[in-house]
Amino acid sequence: MASSPLRFRRFSTRLLVIVLGLLAAALLSTYLLVTKANQANAIAHIESRLAGDVKVFWASIDFRKRFFVEGAKVVSRDWPIRTLYLQPQLDLKTLRTTMESYAARLNAPVFATFDVDGAMLATTNDSLTNESCGPFRHLIRTADENGWEQNSAFGYLEGKLNVMIVVPLYAPEPNIIGWFGIAFPIDDRFARDLKETTQTEVTFTSGLTEDTKRVLATTLPPELARQVADQAPAELKPDGQAMVTNLGRERYVTLYAPLELLAEDPARITLQRSLETELAPARRLEQTMLFILIAALIAASLIAVAVARGVSQPLQHLADYTKLVAAGDYTRRIELPREDEIGQLATAFNHMTAGLAERDRVRDLLGKVVSPEIATQLLQSDLKLGGEEREVTILFSDLRNFTGMSERMAPTEVLTLLNRYLDRMSTIIEKHGGVIDKYIGDAIMALFGAPVALPDAAARALAAARDMADSLHDMNRELEAEGKPPLVFGIGINTARVVAGNMGSHTRLNYTVIGDGVNLASRLEAMTKEPAHRTSIIVSEATARAVGEEDKLRSLGHVTVKGKTEAVKVFAVDIQPRPWPTRPLARPPTQAPYVS
Repeated sequence: MASSPLRFRRFSTRLLVIVLGLLAAALLSTYLLVTKANQANAIAHIESRLAGDVKVFWASIDFRKRFFVEGAKVVSRDWPIRTLYLQPQLDLKTLRTTMESYAARLNAPVFATFDVDGAMLATTNDSLTNESCGPFRHLIRTADENGWEQNSAFGYLEGKLNVMIVVPLYAPEPNIIGWFGIAFPIDDRFARDLKETTQTEVTFTSGLTEDTKRVLATTLPPELARQVADQAPAELKPDGQAMVTNLGRERYVTLYAPLELLAEDPARITLQRSLETELAPARRLEQTMLFILIAALIAASLIAVAVARGVSQPLQHLADYTKLVAAGDYTRRIELPREDEIGQLATAFNHMTAGLAERDRVRDLLGKVVSPEIATQLLQSDLKLGGEEREVTILFSDLRNFTGMSERMAPTEVLTLLNRYLDRMSTIIEKHGGVIDKYIGDAIMALFGAPVALPDAAARALAAARDMADSLHDMNRELEAEGKPPLVFGIGINTARVVAGNMGSHTRLNYTVIGDGVNLASRLEAMTKEPAHRTSIIVSEATARAVGEEDKLRSLGHVTVKGKTEAVKVFAVDIQPRPWPTRPLARPPTQAPYVS
C-alpha cells in the first residue's frame, strides 16, 4: 500500500509540519484580517469625511444665496429702480443699464428683472430669453402663491446647471411691482473652489440613461469625469449613497448625493476621495507587519525543530487537549498513568481545566448580577471592604410619572415595559463605556470612570445622555404605534471626586461610589422635573468644564439644590434635531422640540 505524501515516518517531522502549518495559517489569517480591517476603517473614515464635504457644499450654496438675496433686497430699496417700474411707459434701455450697474455691484453672473406675471423685462445676459426663463417664472409663481420673500432652487439655464434666486420688488410693501432674478452657475470653477476647500474630487452630473447622462461640472479630466457619470446609480437615497468605485487605475470611495431640480432631468453631486491614498500609511504598517510575521515564522520553525526532537507522543496528546481548552472546552481530562514530568503535567492540566471551568461559571453568574467590568475586578482582586478616591462622572436617569402609569397597567405589562426601557438605556450606557451601578425601580445610576478609569468620562456620559434621548424618542414612536402612552425621563450628570469600592459587610459586598458628588447628580436629575428649565438633561459646571462645552450648553445660572447651602452653576443640554434628508433649497429646517 503506497504511503500518503503527508505521512511521515518521524514524529518530529510530523509535529514540525503540523505546528508550522497552523502557525503559518494563523499568521496569514491575522495579516489578512488586519488588511481587511484597515480597508474597512479607511472606507468608513472617507465616508464620514465625504458626508462632511456634502455639508460644506450645502453651506457654500446657502452662503452665496444669502449674499445675493441680501444684495437684491438692498437694490430693491433704491429709488431709481422703483421709479423706472412706476413709469407709465417702462424704459427698457435705461432698465438694462441700471441692471448692469447692479450686477456689477453684486458680482452676479446673471441678473434679470421680471414683471409681476414673470415676464422678463431686462437681463445682463444676452443669451437669456423670455422663453428660457421658465425656471425663474416657476420660482416667482411659487413664491407669490406662498407669500415668500424669496425663493430658490437648482435649475437649467441654456442647458447649464445654475442656482436661481428670485426676490420681490416692492413699491411700497407689501405691494409687489416686479421681481429680481439672480443665478450663479454650478460650473468647473465652482467645483474647483469646492475642491480647494474640501480636498475632494467634485463632479456634477445629470441624466439617468446612457443617452442622457452628461457631465455638468468637474475637477477631473474629461475621460474620468465621464466614468463618474456612467457609474452613477439610477436611484439614490435622499441623503446620498456611498460606494467604492474604480476610476482609472485607482479605487475611490464615492458619494452620490441627489440635487432636486426644477426639471425632469435629475442631477447629482459626486464627491470622491482616493482609497489608495487613505490606505498608504496603513500599507506601510502592513508591510512591516508582514516582515515581522515572516521573521516570527522562521524563528518558530527553528524552535519547533528543537522542541520536536525532545518530545514524545504523550506530549502531543497533551497538546491536542490544550487546543480544546483554548477553544473553550473544559470538560476533557487527560488520562496518563505516569509519575514522571509528563504525568505531573497532565495532572496539573486537569486541575487547571477544572479551575478554568469553575472560574468561567462564576464569571457568567457574576456577569448577570453586576457589570462585566466589576465582575472582572472582583475575580482579579481580594474581596475586601473599602475603596479609593477617584474622579468619576455619575449619571442619574429617572422616568416621570411611571408610578401613575403602572397603576393603570397589569404587573406583567409594567415589568415588560420597564425591562424594555432599561435594556435600551443600559445598552447605550455600556456602549459609551459606562457601568450600571444599580437600578432603583425605574431609575438608573451609572458610572463613567469606575471601576475602570476613563480620561474622557464626562464626554462619554454626555454622549450617552444624548443617545438615550434619541433612543427614547424612537421608543416612544414604537409605543405610539402600539397605542401606549409615551415615556418621559430626566437625566442629571455630575463629575466629582468620590470614594469608589466594595461596601457592605463581610458576607455581602456591593461595588458603588459614595460622596457629595453622587447626591448632586441625583439632585440635578430631580431639577429636570421643573418646567421652567425646559430640558430633560442637566449637567453640572464640573461636567461642562470637563467636556469643554460651557459655551455651547444653555446656562441655567446658579441654583441651590436640596442638601447644599452654596449655589452651583448648572447647564441644560438641549437635544439637537436629527439630520434631515435632502430638501428643496427654499425650505429651511425646523427646530426639533426638547425631550421633556
